[in-house]
Amino acid sequence: MPHAEKTAITPTREQDFPEWYQQIVRVAELAEPRDVRGCMVIRPWGFGIWENMQRQLDAMFRATGHRNAYFPLFIPLSHMQKEAEHVEGFAKECAVVTHHRLELGADGKMRPAPAAELSEPLVIRPTSETIIGATYAKWVQSYRDLPVLINQWCNVVRWEMRPRLFLRTTEFLWQEGHTVHETEAEAREETRRMLDVYETFVRDRLAIPVFSGEKSESERFPGAVQTLSIEAMVQDRKAIQAGTSHFLGQNFSRASGIQFQTRDGKQEFGWTTSWGMSTRLVGTLVMTHGDDDGLVLPPRIAPTHVVIIPITPKEESRAAVLEMCTKLAAQLRRGSYGDGPIEVEIDQRDLGGGVKSWEWIKKGVPLRVEIGPRDLESGKVAVSRRDQPVKAKEVFATEGFVDRASEILNSIQRNLFQRAMQFRDTNTRVIDTREEFYDFFTPKNASKPEIHGGFALAYWNGSRAIEDEIKADLKVTIRCIPLADPAHPSEPGKCIFTGEP
Repeated sequence: MPHAEKTAITPTREQDFPEWYQQIVRVAELAEPRDVRGCMVIRPWGFGIWENMQRQLDAMFRATGHRNAYFPLFIPLSHMQKEAEHVEGFAKECAVVTHHRLELGADGKMRPAPAAELSEPLVIRPTSETIIGATYAKWVQSYRDLPVLINQWCNVVRWEMRPRLFLRTTEFLWQEGHTVHETEAEAREETRRMLDVYETFVRDRLAIPVFSGEKSESERFPGAVQTLSIEAMVQDRKAIQAGTSHFLGQNFSRASGIQFQTRDGKQEFGWTTSWGMSTRLVGTLVMTHGDDDGLVLPPRIAPTHVVIIPITPKEESRAAVLEMCTKLAAQLRRGSYGDGPIEVEIDQRDLGGGVKSWEWIKKGVPLRVEIGPRDLESGKVAVSRRDQPVKAKEVFATEGFVDRASEILNSIQRNLFQRAMQFRDTNTRVIDTREEFYDFFTPKNASKPEIHGGFALAYWNGSRAIEDEIKADLKVTIRCIPLADPAHPSEPGKCIFTGEP
């Protein structure tokens, strides 16, 4: 019986995907749990990825006319009560502040001071529609005040019962855009525009293909008229919602009192939207591109593009090797990649070259360059790409590598996207019958092992009863109803469950 190839991550994706994910987050030094259930410390490498996401997305928001602001963390309970449908959707996840002071009890333990109970409880924001709506109601008086196009970067709290680092945490980081418009058409256009921004960002920067579409009524954001989302497939063939954009109609403006004088002197409620993307994207990145040796980062989002690893077995050659590493780093940094310089790190820690190399493999850095005494003589460097087998190396003349570094990074970016696209398309099936649908989503289908789940494209008549039935039977959810694509118009068909149009 052949030996299984040794991998850096145990278990492998095939053996236990959820545990493989947790191990990647740990060994790549992305994040770690802390004492409060569901809360995490995001370590510098993980936060560097998030900072790149934030910086690049923020530039895209600004290019579409949005500006950043900041709103309070605490929301008065009375604000939440104004929007009953919205609040009901979050009620079980809300953390509530009831006291403003602690005191030392007779038993020597700290406790909330009974005399310091708040007259009105404060909710720690699970999302900011209500507090921002109350603010906009003061700002908006006339059609001349519109549109309001604001985004905020912040943390939110949703009490999570089954936490997983990045994917589901009690506290997480995100951005939330909140806009007010003069007309329904403008607000709907904004909702679609921001979904397109998310799709472009995830595709071009994270190298993740997605389906864009509308959520079914039961999956909508609480209180929204329409929710649009992008849906990614990760390597266990399950879906992750990677970003959402909501058309809120006039529901929130009515609740918050966002009213303006129209061009003909009448009073009308504003048309509002909200849209958001969170640190869940870091987890999505791990599960889309990671392998059994660690994280694999698309260069457009990597905190470091190139790591240079000095190999110094003898003390007498150490200074010369480090000098060559420093010179190469300076040459590379003069080049550009994406919207900035090539980011280079020299790993000068007093560790063996093999140990250092494996640490960077696990962190997913796109390019590793090893330089030792022999390279001083030859004027060449050994380069390893993270999108190729870990033992694969290509030797370049030093100047040639400097000239081609940006091109190689582009090649890695394209390759990761094409690999993810091929995986998604291989595991996406057009399904025409109820029997085929149930077979496709039946776990470990012994009679038909070639059927294994993934994304199904199927006709559905919009029935909530059918949607609830497949949720109950198969734990399967409708991810989205794909948006119309002029290049590939969809044909009308019959519901695979009822035979109705």
